Amino acid sequence: MSGVILIVFAIIMFVSAYRIYGNFISNKFSIDGKHTTPSHEMYDGVDYVPAKPPVLLGHHFASIAGAGPIVGPIIAASFGWAPVYAWILIGSTFIGGVHDYTALIASIRHKGKTIGQVIENYIGLSGKKLFLIFTWATLILVIAVFTIIVSNTFNSIPSAGTASILFIVIAIAFGLTSYRKKMPLLLSSVAGIVLLALAIYTGNQFPLLLSKQTWIIILLVYIFFASVTPVWILLQPRDYLNSFLLYALMLGGIVGLFFTMPEVHLEPVTNFKIDKIGYLFPALFVTVACGAISGFHSIVSSGTTAKQLDKETDAKLIGYGGMLIEGVLAVLALLSVASLDQARFIQLLNEKGAVTAFSTGIANFINNIPLLGIDKAHASSFAALAVAAFALTSLDTATRLARYTFQEFFETRRQTEKNGITSNRYFATFVTVIAGGLLTMSGQSMTIWPVFGSANQLLAAIALLAITVWVINLKINYYFTLIPMLFMFSVTLSALAMLFYNNLLVNNYLLSIVSIFLFALAVMLAWQAFTVLRTNTEPSTSK
Repeated sequence: MSGVILIVFAIIMFVSAYRIYGNFISNKFSIDGKHTTPSHEMYDGVDYVPAKPPVLLGHHFASIAGAGPIVGPIIAASFGWAPVYAWILIGSTFIGGVHDYTALIASIRHKGKTIGQVIENYIGLSGKKLFLIFTWATLILVIAVFTIIVSNTFNSIPSAGTASILFIVIAIAFGLTSYRKKMPLLLSSVAGIVLLALAIYTGNQFPLLLSKQTWIIILLVYIFFASVTPVWILLQPRDYLNSFLLYALMLGGIVGLFFTMPEVHLEPVTNFKIDKIGYLFPALFVTVACGAISGFHSIVSSGTTAKQLDKETDAKLIGYGGMLIEGVLAVLALLSVASLDQARFIQLLNEKGAVTAFSTGIANFINNIPLLGIDKAHASSFAALAVAAFALTSLDTATRLARYTFQEFFETRRQTEKNGITSNRYFATFVTVIAGGLLTMSGQSMTIWPVFGSANQLLAAIALLAITVWVINLKINYYFTLIPMLFMFSVTLSALAMLFYNNLLVNNYLLSIVSIFLFALAVMLAWQAFTVLRTNTEPSTSK
């Protein structure tokens, strides 16, 4: 099987899905560019700030991507390339794309609030509280783990640390020139891209040599300020400019793929069970999250993205289109290792890890582009830098999302204004960063991390549950969200049950307790939703 055929088929399918299924979803919700979005209705210059579609797509894509669509497909390729490829295509089109797009629509129809607000309106206040506690705790774990990942990366690749700091300075300058000086977006973008290239060169010339502990402290201070500053001055421009790194990486990889013409040597299917991963079902659908469906996406869609959406008609490009672009990246990641035979692939994965395997494969593609003149070493370093940049993006976005979640937890349906210390963005961020920092310093974050895959997909299932209940209340056909929701609940409940049992066998009681808690949470929210729907649909017996 040719790798070129696989990437071409994926791109054709995603483009067709965007036009056909994307329009189907838009028509279901009567998307209209004349509707006022929360970014205008509730503009505050800090969180609610309208953004141009390319800028918001850059932020959204940079936030949802991270290392997920790269690491997941490569690890899951242990099952063989065929099930991973099929899951990416089907998942992105009919499950993940629906999840991301509808979460964004639901949020802008509820004043830019999170899925928690949808749960309160249609399932109940207790359901909202449970969901927000679960979401905040999950985000704290993300903050802790990504702080460790990024600090390790900057410590081992000092040039990436220098370049990332310069990226932040460039982003602030971009925000000021775009929003205060009203410089045209095209001109600002060209200048920003040139400065990004200069920053990468400067990073290689002047690597910043700091200890892991020092980087952890710097990152915790950074994410505090990144969470409280207006989105237009740092978050929007940094993510927008960073997205060009990944666009360039994807473009170079795809073009290089055509010149390399790799044959797929991985086995189509290997075993139904892989050591340290588990059974094909449900492990495949938990391991390949970003690139097919990820609960974190619904938090981003209903968190930062919904508050910056300029027009309702932009939602299809950002919500559905962003997921499909991530699907292309996931396929590219799979193909970056697919030319290896199964034995060599497993050896590389075990010895070097998924990110190194991806960087090596992409570097080989880029190196084969004639006249470009980029050797494998520089191409591999660029790929690693791009992954590190997106890990940092996921870190600061997760912090702001955790802040939103914390503030929303203390709001009530009757509350029209944000009052009290719990609604203060500085206090909410301080509590969030302290909690994330303490978990980072405790050394327990990596111990708990194995449960994140299931917790992340549980977020997706609960988001789809809330959206389905809302869609039912809108009196429109709900099967396009109901079927993905039922599938994701079957995946997550099965995964949590296996996680509980396997950890109980090895006396890992902490993960067993966390697994059973999440299982119970899912069942409780599902039962509450079922009860509400049954009550609302029962015929009245009063006379």
